[in-house]
Amino acid sequence: MSLKNLYPGRMVSSVYEMDWEKLALTYRGVIFDIDNTLVPHGAPADDRAKELFSRLHGLGMKTALVSNNGEERVRPFAEEVESIYLYKAGKPKRDGYEKAMQRMGTDTENTLFVGDQIFTDIFGGNRAGLDTVLTEPVDKSTDEPQIVVKRWLEKPFRKVRRDF
Repeated sequence: MSLKNLYPGRMVSSVYEMDWEKLALTYRGVIFDIDNTLVPHGAPADDRAKELFSRLHGLGMKTALVSNNGEERVRPFAEEVESIYLYKAGKPKRDGYEKAMQRMGTDTENTLFVGDQIFTDIFGGNRAGLDTVLTEPVDKSTDEPQIVVKRWLEKPFRKVRRDF
């Protein structure tokens, strides 16, 4: 395991503040985590999420949701934002990211991954060869206890990846 894979390619405060028009010039597909990346943990798709996905689709971008949650959480969210999805993806394994790219018809050169956790989202996205973006959690107060512990352990890696 390379420690380099624990560092995000980029960091942003919110997925909603990213320059998607500029990113659409480079990327044809975007893979997202859901909980605390797009909405607070466990929350349904809100208007802001729906508007973002509509905007991305309008820019010609494909979208996918890759989550370790079960289908009962992921499917309704995906239907609301009109995106393909994978549930019980087993992040940080590469399989979920690779399946999402296959379903979107994209590859590692033109797919971006966005998530809020280092040890699952970013580690997996980097291992899959994707450009990765780490967001600040939407609402840390909704984190489950094990996520609170993981966020504390992530602190040393919450900086942009540099060549080692």
